[in-house]
Amino acid sequence: MPMPADEIEALIRAAIPDARIEITDLAGDQNHYAARVVSESFRGVSRLERTRRVYDSLGGRMGGVLHALQLTTALPD
Repeated sequence: MPMPADEIEALIRAAIPDARIEITDLAGDQNHYAARVVSESFRGVSRLERTRRVYDSLGGRMGGVLHALQLTTALPD
């Protein structure tokens, strides 16, 4: 069963409460998404650690319920 974008957003927000999150369904199939996650909590954190934090927030759903996620992380302007 596909994973709705609002569920992805809710999982990320639960782990990174201050995040601004933009989710885009790339194929219209609820299986291939792009996410942009902007958070002050990423300040001083490597890109690898930022990615790890977002993927950890998804609780093991990557590769299962959530087939693909193109991820961009950033600091607020």
